Amino acid sequence: MRKEQHFKGWNEIKTNDSWAIFKIMGEFVSGFEKMSEIGPCVSIFGSARTKENTEYYNLSVNVAKSIAEAGYGVITGGGPGIMEAGNRGAYLAGGTSVGLNIDLPFEQHDNPYIDSDKSLDFDYFFVRKVMFVKYSQGFVVMPGGFGTLDELFEAITLIQTNKIEKFPIILVGSKFWGGLIDWIKNTMLSAGNISPKDMDLIKLVDTEGEVVEILDSFYKGRSLSPNF
Repeated sequence: MRKEQHFKGWNEIKTNDSWAIFKIMGEFVSGFEKMSEIGPCVSIFGSARTKENTEYYNLSVNVAKSIAEAGYGVITGGGPGIMEAGNRGAYLAGGTSVGLNIDLPFEQHDNPYIDSDKSLDFDYFFVRKVMFVKYSQGFVVMPGGFGTLDELFEAITLIQTNKIEKFPIILVGSKFWGGLIDWIKNTMLSAGNISPKDMDLIKLVDTEGEVVEILDSFYKGRSLSPNF
């Protein structure tokens, strides 16, 4: 009897998983349709816990303003902290301000600087990350936590393995990111777990001017289009 109950529960899970496919498909279709209309954008990542009027919040506002003034839209995760700062900078510059929102405990709520017609909601992290990668012309990575590292290393991995076209990945804040870069170089590279050329996939800067310079230099003579 216990064995029968066990397999009954297993079959119910399998059935639920099958129906979940349609919800996942719906998120992909809705995301692709909306994002394809927006135009070239750069994604800004960073901690949702960063407070207003702190060093990296203010720097993120300035970075986003410069990106928008250079003609790119700005995409963030739609929430508070660095995400709010990114959308705020785009808003202040009169640029395109996109928010890819997801419900998270204690952290996520829509910030007020997202364009009203460019706020998208997601239930699945992996669908949301596909939108970031497909429709971003570059990743600007501000100081953050586990989620920021997840998005950073997924992008590096996809480019390293030629699953997507190369685009700029820019870390902003040498005080914050310098230790990570040193560890990658002195530990991962020294152990032979990555190639020397992989270090070229990441740029480390401290100012908004450097961010725009890298973006403009990379796309000089290149087309701006979805990444896959």
